[in-house]
Amino acid sequence: MSAWQDVFSGLTSGHLYLALSILVVFLLAGWLFYFLLRRLARKLVLKSGTTLDNLVLESLEKPIFIALALLGAYLALVVLPFVGPIEAVISRITIAAFVALGVYTAVAAIEALLKWYALEVASKTKTTLDDSLVAALRLGVPIIATFLGVVLLLDIFGFPVESVQGWLRVHGGRIGLMLGVSVLLLLGSGAVVPKLVERTVVLRKPEEPEEEVKKRAETLSRVLVTTGQVLIIATASFTLLSEVGVNIAPVLAGAGVVGLAIGFGAQSLIKDIISGIFIISDNQYRVGDVAKIAGTAGLVEEINLRRTVLRDLDGVVHFIPNGEITVASNLTRGLSRVNLNISVAYGEDLDRVIAVINRVGNELAEDPAWAPLILKSPQVLRVDNLGDSGIDIKIVGDTKPIQQWAVMGELRLRLKRTFDREGIEIPWPHTKVYFGNPVTLASPEVTLEKGPDGPGRA
Repeated sequence: MSAWQDVFSGLTSGHLYLALSILVVFLLAGWLFYFLLRRLARKLVLKSGTTLDNLVLESLEKPIFIALALLGAYLALVVLPFVGPIEAVISRITIAAFVALGVYTAVAAIEALLKWYALEVASKTKTTLDDSLVAALRLGVPIIATFLGVVLLLDIFGFPVESVQGWLRVHGGRIGLMLGVSVLLLLGSGAVVPKLVERTVVLRKPEEPEEEVKKRAETLSRVLVTTGQVLIIATASFTLLSEVGVNIAPVLAGAGVVGLAIGFGAQSLIKDIISGIFIISDNQYRVGDVAKIAGTAGLVEEINLRRTVLRDLDGVVHFIPNGEITVASNLTRGLSRVNLNISVAYGEDLDRVIAVINRVGNELAEDPAWAPLILKSPQVLRVDNLGDSGIDIKIVGDTKPIQQWAVMGELRLRLKRTFDREGIEIPWPHTKVYFGNPVTLASPEVTLEKGPDGPGRA
């Protein structure tokens, strides 16, 4: 008990009031930031048009409040007239608390950056490598930060960590710089490359519609970002191995031999990659197009240097190696076309029917709900066929890509309703049956009509 009395021997009520006042001031400052300045900052970041600053602010709110509280507690304890080594103990504990808070703050800020990247960048590039990169950083950054924090804390409390510190002094800076630059290049490629590609596509083909520019830019961005990130990761990996003392010359030589062996044994893979380069450079089809590739028709969901991924109308996903593609038919390049036949009965006035069809096509093209999808109103092109039961009239028109099926469905619906109102007959199969002696001129004639309710008699 006497030891504690010696420590607090010079303590007076004035010292306690002063320490308590300092602590209250810093707590009030933390409260002012957390409940007032934070709201003002949030209002400002909402106007920026990006979620990055908002995520960073959220990650720093609690650490700033805790830092102000720790600083106030430290200053409040320092002004107290302690006697003995307790002041050094308080300093060590405070420094340790700030180190732990610093590690937490750094991890939280990087987590906010990764969350922004996943929301605003990786979702647009849509490459699996981006997702893997973000997952690896979310796992690796806390481990590295915790390791460095533990080493620093052990040093603060006097534990022998000279060997670790010596290695970090020699190699830590270069490794940290290399990892930092690599991460920035990896994240930056995903954020910058798509914008540069889109601007380049716009400058090269300014006459193309915005939807076509986005398709082209998205396809090129996926390939370029993935290829660039693979090269960055490979370069950083070899540099890191060299820095930690691994001789990379045998590794590179072995990789060359393995690559040569793979090249001989995987000629189809090389063929796929070369074909993929030509497909992308020639802009044969893009992600989001509907195409018929190697005999399979569907929506293009993914293109890379090795394969093309299609999803057909049944939802089946087809993986087609680029080397197997000899003919590719793009059904939605630049525009799509309405191309359908409507059959009318032989007894109808064709001029009147054509006028009605053209009127319906014009009304559809002028409808505010459908006008944005139609480039050229559906109109009669010609009398296409004299069939067994009716006359086929061909209708054509231009729409925006992939919209032809929706427009044709609506056109059919409107034509059926209009034909019903106008009394225009859409025929069904007719069959004529003759009874009697074919030599007799007055032989009776019976016509059986197969209608929607079955065979009839006329």
